[in-house]
Amino acid sequence: MAGRRVVVFPSAAELGPVLASLVASRAEKAISSRGRFTLGLSGGSLVNILSKELPALPELDCSKWVVGFCDERLVSFDDPESTYGLYKSQLFSKVNIPDNAVLTIDSSLSVQDCAEDYTRKLKKAFPDDEFPVFDLLLLGMGPDGHTCSLFPDHPLLEENKKIVAPISDSPKPPPQRVTMTFPVVNAARCVSFVSTGGSKAQVLKEVLEGREGSVYPAARVAPTKGELFWLLDDPAAASLSIHVERPGSGETL
Repeated sequence: MAGRRVVVFPSAAELGPVLASLVASRAEKAISSRGRFTLGLSGGSLVNILSKELPALPELDCSKWVVGFCDERLVSFDDPESTYGLYKSQLFSKVNIPDNAVLTIDSSLSVQDCAEDYTRKLKKAFPDDEFPVFDLLLLGMGPDGHTCSLFPDHPLLEENKKIVAPISDSPKPPPQRVTMTFPVVNAARCVSFVSTGGSKAQVLKEVLEGREGSVYPAARVAPTKGELFWLLDDPAAASLSIHVERPGSGETL
């Protein structure tokens, strides 16, 4: 792993533009190196941040982007719980990502078949990789320390063969979901967590400062060869005693 950077901002409002510039810079680097940019998205607060900040970037060109989802709820796309549905209405309508470059689940299938179908889509998009190697994955963390739909004490934490796994007993509704597994997350060239709000402070301390073998799934994210960022606001970072970065105005990552 190239090293973990914990970067703290006064508020989510200051964090947003830096996240957008991180996405844009990794996109530029990937397109110049490999001709495309592969991005994995998560839901939650990330939807609002990206939908506000990415379209505000000058001359943003998403025509060579390929977008997948780190996890997805097995609901119709017009359901407010659909991560793709939220991005479609709030972000994709404002930028020029080609429709066929957004890899979506087939929510009409059973959860098992949905995971297998999404696996096939990812394999087609990443034909040369045993596990898809995304240029950038954007992750959130729940107050219980879960990330993607990988929850504490769940058997899926040990899954190391599947690219996408079904989950039908999610402790957080809706219960049926599909999720990327840790081998995919940790194969990425860059992973960035975004975590804001005081409700995350104590869990964040344990994830970032705790012992190896932490019970928190987010603590298992450690890209084998890639970069790892934790972008936090002051309330989320309130309990940390480790060294953190505090970028000045206009700084990029």
